[in-house]
Amino acid sequence: MLYELKERVYNCNMELQAKGLVVETFGNASGIDRAAGLMAIKPSGVPYTELTVNDIVLVDLNNNIVEGKLNPSSDTKTHLVLYKTFKEIGGIVHTHSTYATAWAQAKRSIPCMGTTQADYIQGEIPCTEDLSAEQISGDYEVETGNQIVKRLTQFSAEHINMILVAGHAPFTWGTSPEEALHNSILLEEIAKISFLTININPGAASLSNALLNKHFERKHGLSAYYGQK
Repeated sequence: MLYELKERVYNCNMELQAKGLVVETFGNASGIDRAAGLMAIKPSGVPYTELTVNDIVLVDLNNNIVEGKLNPSSDTKTHLVLYKTFKEIGGIVHTHSTYATAWAQAKRSIPCMGTTQADYIQGEIPCTEDLSAEQISGDYEVETGNQIVKRLTQFSAEHINMILVAGHAPFTWGTSPEEALHNSILLEEIAKISFLTININPGAASLSNALLNKHFERKHGLSAYYGQK
């Protein structure tokens, strides 16, 4: 069932390891078939070196296992909250990549200080608020998703496709698992550049709105001209 989706999700998970964005069993990638109402996701606690396509678990939108002998990722409920809230999302990636996770642990949004970030995000990369003790002791993974949704209420999930969960780690998404993977790679590079910038110049200012908007809109605006037509 949905073998092609499982294969794509498997390949994205393996690429996370190849790109150095995950170690041990950290992180996961998922994808959704909205017509079937099913999500494919990495199983919980399985080392990437042992992962196979057949290990990828299919769950429905109520978190019921439809296909697979292994337990799905412990972050499955967080993925489901995002899929159910943002209908344009087709893939999600969660990592504990070094620099992005450091920003999340510092509980700081990543300010847009240069055109590298402005090429992809029209402003800062947001960080959520802390979860309360009540949220943590409740349905933790659902509440993590809810906290992401709360932080994104002032943004568009189309234009903001990455976020830091305070004290935890990053999530990225896209219209496909492959796009979510791409955004995860970008986030780690941006987080690294921003970290180095602040260490070189702790007083570095954010990019001007004029330059920020110019770089974003030349790739994403109505008059975008970056790349080949």
